[in-house]
Amino acid sequence: MRNKLGLLSLGRPLSKVIAASAAVFSAAAALQAQTSEAGGEANLKLPDLSQVQFVGGVDGHKLLLWGILFCIFGLAFGLTIYVRLKNLPVHRSMREISELIYETCKTYLITQGKFLFLLWIFIAAVIVLYFGVLLHNPVNIVLMILAFSVLGIVGSYGVAWFGIRVNTFANSRTAFAGLAGKPYPIYAIPLRAGMSIGMMLISVELLMMLCILLFVPGSYAGPCFIGFAIGESLGAAALRIAGGIFTKIADIGSDLMKIVFKIKEDDARNPGVIADCTGDNAGDSVGPSADGFETYGVTGVALITFILLGVKSPTVQVQLLVWLFVMRIAMLVASALAYFINSAIAKGMYGNSDEMNFEAPLTSLVWITSAVSIAMTYAISSAIIPSLNGDTSQWWKLATIISCGTLAGAVIPELVKVFTSTSSSHVREVVSSAREGGASLAILSGFVAGNFSAYYLGLTMVALMSVGYLVSLQGLGELMIAAPVFAFGLVAFGFLGMGPVTIAVDSYGPVTDNAQSVYELSLIEQVPNIREELKRDFKFDVNFEHAKDMLEENDGAGNTFKATAKPVLIGTAVVGATTMIFSIIMALTKGITENVDKLSLLHAPFVLGLITGGAMIYWFTGASTQAVTTGAYRAVEFIKANIKLEGVVKASVEDSKKVVAICTKYAQMGMLNIFIAVFFATLSFAFIEPFFFIGYLISIAVFGLYQAIFMANAGGAWDNAKKIVEVELKQKGTPLHDATVVGDTVGDPFKDTSSVALNPVIKFTTLFGLLAVELAVRLTATNGAALTHYLAAAFFVVSFFFVHRSFYGMRIKTGG
Repeated sequence: MRNKLGLLSLGRPLSKVIAASAAVFSAAAALQAQTSEAGGEANLKLPDLSQVQFVGGVDGHKLLLWGILFCIFGLAFGLTIYVRLKNLPVHRSMREISELIYETCKTYLITQGKFLFLLWIFIAAVIVLYFGVLLHNPVNIVLMILAFSVLGIVGSYGVAWFGIRVNTFANSRTAFAGLAGKPYPIYAIPLRAGMSIGMMLISVELLMMLCILLFVPGSYAGPCFIGFAIGESLGAAALRIAGGIFTKIADIGSDLMKIVFKIKEDDARNPGVIADCTGDNAGDSVGPSADGFETYGVTGVALITFILLGVKSPTVQVQLLVWLFVMRIAMLVASALAYFINSAIAKGMYGNSDEMNFEAPLTSLVWITSAVSIAMTYAISSAIIPSLNGDTSQWWKLATIISCGTLAGAVIPELVKVFTSTSSSHVREVVSSAREGGASLAILSGFVAGNFSAYYLGLTMVALMSVGYLVSLQGLGELMIAAPVFAFGLVAFGFLGMGPVTIAVDSYGPVTDNAQSVYELSLIEQVPNIREELKRDFKFDVNFEHAKDMLEENDGAGNTFKATAKPVLIGTAVVGATTMIFSIIMALTKGITENVDKLSLLHAPFVLGLITGGAMIYWFTGASTQAVTTGAYRAVEFIKANIKLEGVVKASVEDSKKVVAICTKYAQMGMLNIFIAVFFATLSFAFIEPFFFIGYLISIAVFGLYQAIFMANAGGAWDNAKKIVEVELKQKGTPLHDATVVGDTVGDPFKDTSSVALNPVIKFTTLFGLLAVELAVRLTATNGAALTHYLAAAFFVVSFFFVHRSFYGMRIKTGG
């Protein structure tokens, strides 16, 4: 049944899904009582943290209780900045626009919240089946696991909402600050907003995980961690994919009007601009906030799972668990400290300047945070784990492995800037190509930038992971099974060593983008006696042209730093997936004692799984882009038919809301197809053969890494090539500008839809796969392989139906 916005038509497809799900329950009902001890997640039992003493004779449980205070400090930090941003001066015309943007964002988020509940039902069904029906856990434990899966979703959803609220305060304050003529405030405000989101996000995530670790009984805290991680991964995947589709439908629909009608950027008469501003938040604020929340949590759960499965000594387990969480707490402190240091330096250098390089203080913030984090990593490691099982050298070795990841968090953004910054030779190559060859050569040059970036970033990750691997060979293997896998997980952990700052520089972009739009939409230049009003009420003389130039230039910096955060997040997904896949391998090989030969190219299902993963990555890229293409077609169709350029100063709110409705409709349709296809593909491939599934997980991680890096950086190059033409060359409305706008619209779904969504898709598949593959193994052991294979075929049919529907059900249909 279609709702009033025409968002979804679910009937028959969902009936197929429910029928397939019922098949699993029917099979489960036939199982005999299980007598063997549960494996995998059901065996993740946390040791007693209070049995090991740390600094000053304080036991692990009490030491981590202090961590809750640091989480509260992080929350207070984020809320304090929020309040200060809200109280910054802003002209009423700009505040009204930012509130309108927030209202449309709020409507979008409420709709997405309902949609998330629908998707959660599928996950809940598998959790109940596995932990309740198959493992015969008591009802209260199953309900607790379900509750933590909901908590994971609520966490992702909540921080996304907070991010939108902060950014829609900051956008109008940034736009207004530009009127005063000084560049420093329009740098400082978006960064403050980003730090507010980053500190809030990491603090909430850490607080939730500490509560599980400290207050849930150890006998079933492990499954609660898994449920929590699956929930937040589902929330991030849905919000990232749907947000990415929404924002690029709106962005393309709005941008193409510049070519069709030769109107300016963010023209108030264009009803697509409000939707574009909403999309900036839905895709570039909601998506990264939920994604960052999930990335931080899932990486932690992966390491916790490894420690519980791969480390034999309970004492060493406690030492490593406490060390990891103390390190996470220290990362909050490191980010806050680096932010204050960098702010003091930036204010001293640029506080009274009339011009500034907006990228410079953002770059220094990343490097200062990296340095502070690495220093604290060594200092805390020496204090918390001076000896592991009698080995007094492991503390600095483990600190070195983490530091490889922390260093990557600074080096990777530098490499990304080589391909996406407005000063990049690759980006200028796009402009040069467009000048002589138009849109076609501009697009080809962007492809070149994306491909080169994948080479350099890929080798950089390999180099840093290799250092971690070599260090892990120096005695770490005596403490655990497969020490290099743990090292890879620690590298991913180190990637997040600057978590709040990584989120902050990513969130900088949507604020600067919105600030430029708010300026234009406010029509502040046309307010009667505005110069006198600003002088009287705010004590400054305004230069409108200078203000617009600064906002556009700052938007270029925002584009660059949005691009730098993407490979960091996708890198953690891939490196962290290695650790999560290890958990599945441990269960399938009974602690690396059986069936190890099946993890080989000599085992045909494993090889077939490697090939299958690539197919899914390329389908996902096409499906997400198709949703953007169809939605953008409908948005352009509506805008062209309804835009009024004569006799009006701005588009009607009603027309703007209709564009938002179009974006929401196609975002949800695209997301529904993608989620159900991924969900049932995961079940199908896990049921086909466990080692086929291992190959599949490895493959989607590797294919996804390079596809995401290529697409993100190609898109970033096209985006900032357009910015060079607009800001530096001042050639808006020219054929050169038209060519770069076309390149940018190609890059939009590259950088903000398909590439970024691969991160949560990889992690969701791997996490959900932990349950799916054990479910398959148990069904096979009890009822034989035939039932499992029949179910695999049924699940694949459902998945393929939605794969087919993601194009043929979404394709552009015209009356011709």
